[in-house]
Amino acid sequence: MKKIKLTIVSALLLSMTYSCSDEIDNLEPFTSVNPIAFLEGPASFQTAVDGMYNQIFGYYSSPGSALQGIPDILSDNAVLVTTGRRSNEVYYDYQYTAATGGAIGLYFSQAYNAINISNIVISQIDKLPEGDTRDNILGQALAGRALAHFDLARVYGPIPSQSNNAISELGVSYIKVEDGDVDFDVPTPIFPERESIGSNYEEILEDLLAASTLISESNSEGRLTRNGVFGLLSRIYLYLGQYQNAIDSSNEVSTAIATQEDLSSIYIDATNAGIVIELSVNTAGSEANFNNVGVIYSQGSLDDAGNITNTISEYAVDFEFFNSIDDSDIRKGIIQFDSANGDAEHNGIRKFLGESGQVNGRLDIKVMRAAEVLLNRVEAQFELGFEGQALTGLNQLRELRFFGDDLPENNDNDTTNDIVFIPGTETGQALEDAIQFERRVELAFEGHRFFDLKRRGESIQRSTFGDLRDGTGTPAEVLTLPAGDTRFQFPIPIAEINANTNYTQNPGY
Repeated sequence: MKKIKLTIVSALLLSMTYSCSDEIDNLEPFTSVNPIAFLEGPASFQTAVDGMYNQIFGYYSSPGSALQGIPDILSDNAVLVTTGRRSNEVYYDYQYTAATGGAIGLYFSQAYNAINISNIVISQIDKLPEGDTRDNILGQALAGRALAHFDLARVYGPIPSQSNNAISELGVSYIKVEDGDVDFDVPTPIFPERESIGSNYEEILEDLLAASTLISESNSEGRLTRNGVFGLLSRIYLYLGQYQNAIDSSNEVSTAIATQEDLSSIYIDATNAGIVIELSVNTAGSEANFNNVGVIYSQGSLDDAGNITNTISEYAVDFEFFNSIDDSDIRKGIIQFDSANGDAEHNGIRKFLGESGQVNGRLDIKVMRAAEVLLNRVEAQFELGFEGQALTGLNQLRELRFFGDDLPENNDNDTTNDIVFIPGTETGQALEDAIQFERRVELAFEGHRFFDLKRRGESIQRSTFGDLRDGTGTPAEVLTLPAGDTRFQFPIPIAEINANTNYTQNPGY
């Protein structure tokens, strides 16, 4: 049994209910009931699990912390717009400390809130009769607990593939009610020590593998499913460098990759094509107590003709990155829009602007798409020396993202000037570079780039171009974060260090 004492999971309140249909029906705080007593039938258990999703949504979406956005701001994908509000600049400049607000504290507290709720559900699951409903609820709770711990481990600790000794370095506290880490019958504060990254990933896998045998093939929108569990496994095995397991897990995911026609609709919530894991938000009314994830990149308004006006861009697409994308690639227009802060023109970030006719940034969180699962498999195949298979998978994605006959100026039934897709033929280093480039473009501004560079043990090297649309303007103040720099790991929030003397701070903070 672990030595466990932990302040952040001592509360026994379930926060808020969360209905995971596309529209949230009720937001109702459980502040007047004992959650243990509340859990009596399947509906109440699912409500509790939905409260877990609510907490995960919080740290993925808050403009001050968004795990959907901060990793791109930390990377070489984005450039700070100097005429914006300079929000999250402390992260962009790598000047965060243990006392920094926003992401540093919110990831920690909300992830452990989600873990707390999942543990409450797991501790009481025997109240439900055996059967598919019970299994599905338990599977969701286990998978959600794994996801929250995984996010904590990759933010506050090294990634196993990052260096040879990463698995022996400090991770986070993995809190499992089954191991006696917390006792809900005696709700007292607990104060854990940090465990190793290797131990964290062992327990993440244990939870996900158990969930994979229990969770349903399909659930309401915004809830985890069997596809979601195996998609996560494909990513985690890639982070571990267990490439055959990554391939095998990816092959269990049946979700089809979004077509060219569907791709742009994903980012206005008009379709769920290609979505493997999504956290849903209420878009029905402004009174909903949810964050608008797109606000981290831009805000604006629409004129009577539906054109975006009065843009306040916080970050723009890096000029060099934007111009590395071929004009025949449909993703170029999905990533960027022509934004202007007054007279200052920028390559605004189009993803997550809002639903059709909206620029309020209120959209569902795309935690995982089928395209990532394919890219996980392709990278694993390359690492194992299966270059032919890797190239085939890469060309499959490339063809789906290639304009070709569908360029607007070519859509005239005249094939004379149409562009024909030519499959890539790369091998060796050129193939590896192509795989990483496609990953960068496909997953841009969805919270991957910082972690991809981190897990590969690479430095972050930003371009010297500025924030204006033509590449002029103000470049990043800090152009390089060297591989292995301590700032690849966030500091443990000072409030947690002060509250728990057993918790060790990360080096460099």
